[in-house]
Amino acid sequence: MRLQSFFIAALLLVSSTVFAQNKITAHTDSAKTKINRDIYGHFAEHLGRCIYDGFYVGDTSLIDNIKGFRVDVIDALQEMNIPLLRWPGGCFADTYNWKDGVGSKKIRPSIVNVHWGGVTEDNSFGTHEFMDFCELIGAEAYINLNVGSGSVREAKEWVEYMTSPNKSPMTEWRKENGRDEPWKVKYWGIGNENWGCGGNMTPEYYADLYRNYATYCHGADYKIAGGANVADYNWTEVMMKKLVHHKHIVDGLSLHYYVHPGGWSNKGSATEFDEAEYHLTLQKALYMEELINNHSAIMDKYDPNKEIDMIVDEWGSWYDVEPGTNPGFLFQQNTLRDALCAGMQLNMFNNHADRIKMANIAQMVNVIQAVILTKGETMVLTPTYYVFKMYSVHQDATLVPLSIECDDYEVGGEKLPVLHASASTKDGKLNLTVCNLDPNNDVEFEYDILGEKYTKASGQIIGGEKINSLNEFGKEEEVTLKQFSLKQPKKGKLKLKIPAKSVVLISLEK
Repeated sequence: MRLQSFFIAALLLVSSTVFAQNKITAHTDSAKTKINRDIYGHFAEHLGRCIYDGFYVGDTSLIDNIKGFRVDVIDALQEMNIPLLRWPGGCFADTYNWKDGVGSKKIRPSIVNVHWGGVTEDNSFGTHEFMDFCELIGAEAYINLNVGSGSVREAKEWVEYMTSPNKSPMTEWRKENGRDEPWKVKYWGIGNENWGCGGNMTPEYYADLYRNYATYCHGADYKIAGGANVADYNWTEVMMKKLVHHKHIVDGLSLHYYVHPGGWSNKGSATEFDEAEYHLTLQKALYMEELINNHSAIMDKYDPNKEIDMIVDEWGSWYDVEPGTNPGFLFQQNTLRDALCAGMQLNMFNNHADRIKMANIAQMVNVIQAVILTKGETMVLTPTYYVFKMYSVHQDATLVPLSIECDDYEVGGEKLPVLHASASTKDGKLNLTVCNLDPNNDVEFEYDILGEKYTKASGQIIGGEKINSLNEFGKEEEVTLKQFSLKQPKKGKLKLKIPAKSVVLISLEK
């Protein structure tokens, strides 16, 4: 048996016990940390078919659209309750001059997208289009500034163009381009992956450069510094050491981590894999917990009051592209395995809500672990889409600490806890999201609620027949969100059996 605990006191109490059953205990009497809704954010880069031919088709398209934006995508994102969208990159951000993407589309200059396929970018989707889209889907905007090839002045003027109510050349230009009132843009990333495509910088150099940029970006309410790549703990150490005394110009520090079951150079197929590779992928998803803990420990050393947030602004499962597609477009399918990976990592972000205040899956449409795929007039909602829809109950809810006692799911001597979960309370409901990682066996467990009494239970489930079940164009969905029947709780306890390879939501009401 394995003990997995998100509640320290409970961990100390039961660490030496051998358990006779699977059990999840919810400590509602210790609920106090708010789960920021922006943990459920998304990312849209000028990459492949994410923007063009993804959610933006132009207002002359025969596909049903509003201002050039696909109506079916708008409706799906509203239904999913998307809170936040990051743009324009990614690596693309550090080659992007925002001034090329405003004004009449007839005279906007084009550029070559050197990072993603070498295609020509005509800049028909720019600042105004992005903000229009955010308003249509009800999402907050997160803009990444160009540090790699840009300038402090360029960044300063973009912030001024978008946010300033005062009269200036930038704000007058904004009005000429059709926007009288400034936008409300809270989140601003200053650089992206500055250890790599954002400039191949050292952390010492970037930390100084960040302070230079942040000083002049007046109007940028919440500034995010480019953080570490995976386990580069030295990057976090240097950034915190050099920024901790400048908290007035830094609000968040980012972290990027992608799941590659086959490694960076041979990532593996998105759809063709066996149980050993399935298990390995879940292992690598669970590695996010170690990264969060270790980076948090460094941040805590310099910032014990948690005034600087951790921002996981790129995460997801990244595989080889689908056969026959442009390798620079990063188009991949999405299976039940990805739904479980997403559920696990969102559980982790919830359980670390005291430090993590935003996370953005990569990417929203047609790229890496997308929630939506498009082809011509047709659209597919992926298994990951349904996880985000299910987990939306946690947005702005109060985290409920859990103690989890469970069996292991073992393949080739490698073990994973069979259950992975998080819980929150909001509007009188206690919501538990739990993943059964075992692809072969249902799991029975007892759900014990401490501190509050609930009398009614309802549920939802995401599952499929196979670990690589997926949703394909023109076919009936293999993975979707369905109702899940539950018995009613008795004396603060609930007996459950959840199917193999599934993600389940259990909602309790008083």
